[in-house]
Amino acid sequence: MVGRIIETLDCVAEGAGWLAQAEPRFALALAEVGPLPLRRQPDGFTALLDAIVGQQVSIASADAIWRRMEAAGLVAQAAVAEASDEALRGAGLSRQKARYARALALSGIDFDGLRSLPDPQVVATLTAVPGIGSWTAEIYAMFALGRADVFAPGDLALQEAARLLFDLPERPKERALRSMAEAWSPWRSVAARILWAYYRLAKSREGIR
Repeated sequence: MVGRIIETLDCVAEGAGWLAQAEPRFALALAEVGPLPLRRQPDGFTALLDAIVGQQVSIASADAIWRRMEAAGLVAQAAVAEASDEALRGAGLSRQKARYARALALSGIDFDGLRSLPDPQVVATLTAVPGIGSWTAEIYAMFALGRADVFAPGDLALQEAARLLFDLPERPKERALRSMAEAWSPWRSVAARILWAYYRLAKSREGIR
């Protein structure tokens, strides 16, 4: 069963209202951060290729590499599948990322079919591809597929935001945060938006960019 899909800002607001009722600390956070963003993006091969390009590099570096790949005509699935290592590396990818990009292009994933799969199957399908971990798969499910009840507990910003908002003695590890987030179902993706917004606000107060 697919469950609720976040399509509009009204969906986000509905989830935020539910979470504020269910958890007082979310109500406090929402009063500080204001309206939450939609953060939807198109689904498909390009979204996951972009995620691979952005792994372990700055936003500026990822943007520069992506522009080079676009200029070289290497952002479409067929083009990446047929590209040589030299071509992919010439566009700025590391040897490892070139391997990941080609593995994705040759994976045979039915991206349209993912839209009708339950969340666990989406994550399992994507993480079967080399270079795509749980975090990337969960982020794709949240923002490319609009799934309302997906969370990414391995995200360090979410862990730190949970520590700050819930006044925890230390940053929760992935397993602990996943367990904690069960109480925020069926709107865990909106809970993530609240925590990310709260993290940015808290860090700006501390003078950290």
